[in-house]
Amino acid sequence: MKKSYKKLLAFMIVLTFVLLLNSFIISILKNYYFTIALLFILLIVFKLLFGFEKDKSRYIKDIFVNITIIYLTAFIIYYLLGLVVGFVRTTNYYSVYGFTRLIIPYVLIIVLKEYLRYHILTKSGNNKMLIVLSCIMFIIFDITNDINSTIIESGYNAFMFLALTLLPAVSNNVVCTFICKKVGYKPNIYWLLVANLYGVLLPIVPDTGIYIGAMIKFLFPPVLAYNIYSFYERRSRNVPLSDEKKFDVGLPIVGVITIVLVYLVSGYFRFYAVAIATGSMTPAIYAGDIVIVDKKMDYKDLKVGEVIAYRYDNIIVVHRLVDILKVDDDYYFYTKGDANNDVDNYIIYPETIIGTVNFKIPYIGLPTVWLNKMHK
Repeated sequence: MKKSYKKLLAFMIVLTFVLLLNSFIISILKNYYFTIALLFILLIVFKLLFGFEKDKSRYIKDIFVNITIIYLTAFIIYYLLGLVVGFVRTTNYYSVYGFTRLIIPYVLIIVLKEYLRYHILTKSGNNKMLIVLSCIMFIIFDITNDINSTIIESGYNAFMFLALTLLPAVSNNVVCTFICKKVGYKPNIYWLLVANLYGVLLPIVPDTGIYIGAMIKFLFPPVLAYNIYSFYERRSRNVPLSDEKKFDVGLPIVGVITIVLVYLVSGYFRFYAVAIATGSMTPAIYAGDIVIVDKKMDYKDLKVGEVIAYRYDNIIVVHRLVDILKVDDDYYFYTKGDANNDVDNYIIYPETIIGTVNFKIPYIGLPTVWLNKMHK
């Protein structure tokens, strides 16, 4: 082994030892600022020992376009999944505290870590052992704060650690290693920033739960890697530029679809998309349809015969108004599903009404119906 490789191996062994020390003894890296400080120190030491090389990767612009299209497509699928599993509102981090305590530290850690990864892999050349060891080291870096003695205390703890922490970390770092060797560190910074920060920047996300969420984190990076691999395969086969241009044209189209979908399912704006899971409104609305709810309405102007969406018992119900009772200044509403024989046996109050339904999109909500049948 070359002398430079031996120095690099020693560097990685020392860093791995520090990370394991943090896992089982000192636990200082749970503080984002200590993690940032460690990465700065590591980069300074690496610069002194090995020096840095300029990023000379090609096709950066094309790779960024590809990653953007993949992300937009993934968000369309992800938010359509939300029509099945529901949505949750995220914590608002648009504050000085949020930016300084979470968003900015996240950004710095990702940038510094990927910059360090790039230079380690650059100095590793084609030495497979060093490349694999660097990947393992960065996996430990990602899970260092989750490794503790409780993992081995029970099979359940071990399974949770494996499914929710280790496997996503392995997937992320294997793909980051591949992309770094193939393209450079910039695409990694881009896709990791989106993957780690969308949940705190978007107002609403699908309520996938920890298991489906972990599965998505595990499966998405290989999809990204395959796309980049396919891109280079096309380049090596000298695919005509016109074919690449066709792919680029899809970016604004997919982007518009993503924005519209997030707009409709967020509930923050005038129009709100709701998936229909039952056939109580047949034939006007079938199970599997998606209705667009217009939230801009005054409950005092509602008329018998209109279809409304309202919240009842923690679910959204879409039924037709059959009676409105006004007592003094108070309004009470009664509804019925078109396919039901009886009026709903409860009162709808103005504050529970979301809006009126005037438009539907057939069949898009069919996964909701299938999911409900699976749970019966």
